[in-house]
Amino acid sequence: MFFKPIYILILFFTIIIDYFAGIWLDKTSDPVKKKRYLIISLIANIGVLAIFKYFNFINENISTLTYFLGCNNPIPYLSILLPIGLSFHTFQAMSYTIEVYRGNQKAEHHFGIYALYVMFYPQLVAGPIERPQNILHQFYEKHSFDFKNVVTGLCYIAFGLFTKIVIADRLSPYVNEVFGDVSNQSSITLLVAVFFFSIQIYCDFSGYSNIAIGCARVMGFDLMRNFNSPYFSKNITEFWSRWHISLSTWFRDYLYIPLGGNRVSKFMWYRNLTIVFLVSGLWHGASWNFIIWGGLHAFYIVFGIITNHFRQSLINKIGLNQFPRINLSLSVLTTFVLVSFAWIFFRAKNLADARMVIRRIFEFKLPFSLSEIALSFGVMNLLISIILIILFSFSYKLPSGMKFKNPMLFCAVMFILILIFGSSGTGEFIYFQF
Repeated sequence: MFFKPIYILILFFTIIIDYFAGIWLDKTSDPVKKKRYLIISLIANIGVLAIFKYFNFINENISTLTYFLGCNNPIPYLSILLPIGLSFHTFQAMSYTIEVYRGNQKAEHHFGIYALYVMFYPQLVAGPIERPQNILHQFYEKHSFDFKNVVTGLCYIAFGLFTKIVIADRLSPYVNEVFGDVSNQSSITLLVAVFFFSIQIYCDFSGYSNIAIGCARVMGFDLMRNFNSPYFSKNITEFWSRWHISLSTWFRDYLYIPLGGNRVSKFMWYRNLTIVFLVSGLWHGASWNFIIWGGLHAFYIVFGIITNHFRQSLINKIGLNQFPRINLSLSVLTTFVLVSFAWIFFRAKNLADARMVIRRIFEFKLPFSLSEIALSFGVMNLLISIILIILFSFSYKLPSGMKFKNPMLFCAVMFILILIFGSSGTGEFIYFQF
């Protein structure tokens, strides 16, 4: 509404349709009618998403196709803004009608409560994407002031602000500068930018999730965990069980399993995995870059499944299984490198830039000069960033649920670090664009 007040009608439209669809789904026992009501709800939600997020992308590809066929595309482009957080609250709304359809959730008859479920402010624009079973009942519970909840919530908020302002926003200018002009960058500056972006996007997105969880906790509400130290994963499958958990479990429950999951032939299993990750890529953005990013992760997982026996045999043959810590470290490092490589397509402005980044990185030669990085980033800034990244890498040791013996000390340390090392920029959260 801040940018375009009339856009609030988008939320009103989907909320009204899904509210009544849920009630109708709950009232009828006729499977044909139930399926019809669900389809109406899904078409309304996906239709809004398609118009605002994918219409121009689809139209652009139609124009390219018609150009090669020697004719013009008569369909005009739409001059519209993408509403902030559209993909997030659309998926949250869809989970409600799907769960009511499946009989896992009773329909919500209080219109205000259902609207609050879709528009709950801490996680409206960038998740976590909640399920009705977890959050709806909390809106009926009495939430009295609880000092422990306030303190725990403040710990989440403080840590989220630290990861966003101190780390993500500090790395952002360098990443933006390098990816903004990839043709004039050296191999080492591109390689560092790819590494920095891997850290930036994690700190940026997990930072928002922690702030959202903290804001809700202060008021007495519990939101689901969205990240679980994903860069310590041993393989890509484990990475996706730790990264953006609310989205990965959404796709698992509402797309992967309905397609048959892994309870089908191997070929169909690989197909299901590929579909899920291609759709996941498209969910992130209307661009071939995002589709390739999703396709790469599908390839990683399928290739990992196919070669699993061979890789285990090789590990046993060379005796690496006798050194479990080294084996684990190599697995974690390999996973991080593969994920970082895929991030190139996520961050690059277009496919041409992504190809150039990859080509330049593979032209990497020793020795290299750190002065190339320091020239645009600054020696002190580079040193501080590396120290902060190392410090942040130990965050997996923070107690589960931010339950500290001295939480106020933790908050104080976080805010001191923010005041001393925080970036003065006002960079928005990366996932606001989705």
